[in-house]
Amino acid sequence: MAVLPISVIFLAFISIPYSIANPNSPNASPKPSPVASPKPSPRASPKPSPVASPKPSPLASPKPSPVSSPKPSPLASPKPSPAASPNPRPLASPMPSAKPALRADYYKTTCPDFEKIVREYVHQKQTQSPSTAAGALRVFMHDCFVDGCDGSVLISSNAFNAAERDSDINLSLPGDAFDVVIKIKNALEDACPGVVSCADILTASTRNLVVMAGGPRFNVSFGRKDGLVSQAARIPGNLPTNNMTMDEILKMFASKGFSIQEYVALMGAHTIGFAHCKEFSDRLFKFAPNQPTDPELNPRYAEALKAACKNHEQNITMTAFNDVMSPGKFDNSYFRGLPRGLGLLTVDNMLVKDPRTKPLVEQYASNEVKFFADFAAAMEKLSLLEVKTDPKDGNVRRRCDAFNDA
Repeated sequence: MAVLPISVIFLAFISIPYSIANPNSPNASPKPSPVASPKPSPRASPKPSPVASPKPSPLASPKPSPVSSPKPSPLASPKPSPAASPNPRPLASPMPSAKPALRADYYKTTCPDFEKIVREYVHQKQTQSPSTAAGALRVFMHDCFVDGCDGSVLISSNAFNAAERDSDINLSLPGDAFDVVIKIKNALEDACPGVVSCADILTASTRNLVVMAGGPRFNVSFGRKDGLVSQAARIPGNLPTNNMTMDEILKMFASKGFSIQEYVALMGAHTIGFAHCKEFSDRLFKFAPNQPTDPELNPRYAEALKAACKNHEQNITMTAFNDVMSPGKFDNSYFRGLPRGLGLLTVDNMLVKDPRTKPLVEQYASNEVKFFADFAAAMEKLSLLEVKTDPKDGNVRRRCDAFNDA
């Protein structure tokens, strides 16, 4: 879906005085096998164990193993030792991994130009449409919070299925983010057909776009499969909405494994991008019967927003920047603006009012390095949320907007 130009709307913010706008796995630990333990048991014979002997194993020896002596030691287990079994299993047999692991170099041999292609198309798109980075961040989070990071938000609806993308909360997702993923996918299908998943493309492009906007680079690994399900009905209860209380929001993030600190750090993504007027118009025109405008808003900021959004009911595409101080730059000015009444959405303002989140807002407002570090760590964690790596759980789509069997 295309995002209409918003430059006219943003003129309202130019009128804001400067004093307002800028007031002074390792995936599994190896389990040592008792059979292969390097230290002999205190109960063992003083002679070296045949299993650990540098000489040929008694398993291949024509002579009988001492372990199978007709006079077993009273300390020996009543069950036959695996070493004496006529068909022994390998002593150091590894346990099969439940899921294939993600790796940073997953496409090193199967699609060596993967990172290069992503980098080129991301640079081109962000240069042409500077709002792409913010859009990708939103799309990425909306994808990962619903059934994991599996590219399900990229699927288009059809006559038989209303996909996630057409849920009410996702209707405002910026088209630029979808566009860059589709372009990268097309290029990769030419270079290495059927190899790179759309979920990995969205992950890699989001990482690169954040860096292009001035934010921190976070580590990501690859090998995700694309999900096989995308339903609008699965959205409610999995994505935060603007009318939720802080308790409800924190409970939702906790259910996904995120702490309060990680939630506040991820909210720092609002330092770039914009929101549609309908998402905050109640704060401007219908806050209370005797007080139409939210008094928590900076008065001059509120007046500028009213002017920008006065026709939002007729033109639902009207928008305003999330961070009026430096809307196109990924920095910590979002947090610096919150105590000054420059939080655009209700959820933004709650961050600086709730005692659980306010100290973190203040910390990030005064320490951009700390914010960047925490944001990068939270994004890396988000990128691993409920990923699908087993072929039975997903596949690699030929097109990012349609299932392979469509």
